[in-house]
Amino acid sequence: MGLRFGLFLFAAVGIAANGADCRSIPQIQQFIDRTWAALRRSNAALLKAAADQKVARDGGPIVYVPHDLSLPTIEGEIRRQLTAAEFSKITLVPLPEDGEPSRPGLLYLPHPYVVPGGRFNEMYGWDSYFILLGLLQDGQVKLAKNMTDNLIFEVTHYGKVLNANRSYYLSRSQPPFLTAMVLEVFHRTSDTSWLKSTLPALEDYYDYWTRQPHLTSQTGLSRYDGGTDTPAPEVTQGELDSSGRNDYVRVIQYYRTHAVPEYDLTKFYDRASERLTPLFYRADRAMRESGFDPSGRFGPFSAAILDYNPVDLNSLLYRMAMDISTIYTVLHQSQAAELWEMRARNRADVVNRLMWDEARSLYFDYDFQHKRRSGYGFLTTFYPLWVGIATPQQAARVAAQVSLFERAGGLATSTQVTGDQWDAPFGWAPLQLIAIRGLRRYGFHEAADRISTKFLSMVARDFAQHGTIKEKYDVVTARSDLSASLQFGYGTNEIGFGWTNAAFLVLYDELSLSAREQFQSACPGS
Repeated sequence: MGLRFGLFLFAAVGIAANGADCRSIPQIQQFIDRTWAALRRSNAALLKAAADQKVARDGGPIVYVPHDLSLPTIEGEIRRQLTAAEFSKITLVPLPEDGEPSRPGLLYLPHPYVVPGGRFNEMYGWDSYFILLGLLQDGQVKLAKNMTDNLIFEVTHYGKVLNANRSYYLSRSQPPFLTAMVLEVFHRTSDTSWLKSTLPALEDYYDYWTRQPHLTSQTGLSRYDGGTDTPAPEVTQGELDSSGRNDYVRVIQYYRTHAVPEYDLTKFYDRASERLTPLFYRADRAMRESGFDPSGRFGPFSAAILDYNPVDLNSLLYRMAMDISTIYTVLHQSQAAELWEMRARNRADVVNRLMWDEARSLYFDYDFQHKRRSGYGFLTTFYPLWVGIATPQQAARVAAQVSLFERAGGLATSTQVTGDQWDAPFGWAPLQLIAIRGLRRYGFHEAADRISTKFLSMVARDFAQHGTIKEKYDVVTARSDLSASLQFGYGTNEIGFGWTNAAFLVLYDELSLSAREQFQSACPGS
């Protein structure tokens, strides 16, 4: 606990220290092919899709149908795909027009999709982008399009891309990658009619992020928001330690025993009653909307997140506006394309003005309440490179700082050790992919190859030892065993795993010839 905000000073450990040979590339690719099938969900296997390890419920599985669609029509569609015995175990219920239903259940989606794996047995917002990249790498264009169409469906009928399609996720979204998914699919299909059909949902989803409570009037930029100020059910019921304590109990214990200089603790913790406040729960849900749950990026447990314009979110919104501009260009609507490009450029200007730190050569989140940058080193500093906001000079200076994050197994999520899973020494596949592609965009291919090789080697060697691909890794030890370091959040390391599978395929494919030969030489049979 005392190391929570200490500097990350671990020495790099060589990958060879694992003592295990990595499997051949064909073996790993075959495993991933099998895993896509195992992680596929659809209405034809609705009982499997409805199963949920995170939140307990009474009775059989409930599937909620959007209130603006015909329940009898969807019931008939599902009946045709299930046996009578299977259908009898499911309860179809119209979703209330407002609020979250009291009984947890699956939210109906029309098309097949791929889930991350383990306890995450539903379709997630930002996971789906990375999974889509892996599916396209494997030539599964139809399934990738189905997943994109499901997210378009969510915006149209649930109001946003959801954190995931469970009823207890209705209050929040996840980092917005939908326009990138649309363009990835379009580049494979060239279907301009379909592309045009996505625009209403894409513009509505952009509006979700650029109006209050996500819009901050002080800067014109956006923030994450939790949507409500109650405890998250998946935390209270599903994120328990060996003593049966959920993460909120552990947070209270931390607040009881630690000084917190990063923010005004009284806003989030009532010491007299030993309770977390409604504002804490709203911030906690905002942290979960960000996807980085938890980290110390916005103070302990990210409780001050509502005061920040995050560099990742605003980079994604820049890309979203540029993507919509690209779609209008493809559709020969130049006036609309220029309008969306102007929105993107305006956002880029503000990001570079408020979030670029000239002295430290990194991008940081912006505290709009106190008018200052956070100074917390986090891999999201590479998002402006990935989307193209950074100037060549800024990109070169960020690239020169990569040693702050680079370890034996790739890139650590942050420069801080906090016990949170989205901090050092942990590394996650999506951030490897974004940082590496950001480096490549500006011509830093040697660094990109080096980091890719470290990450690929770690995953391959760990796969040789355990026969699985995991959600996250300790990039200092280059292993998937996290038990000694992980203190906050859920204590498991889920197997499957959708976005790690995808990152492995994509990063391997994008290696230079010399880097690929070097990597293959370490894997017998490749």
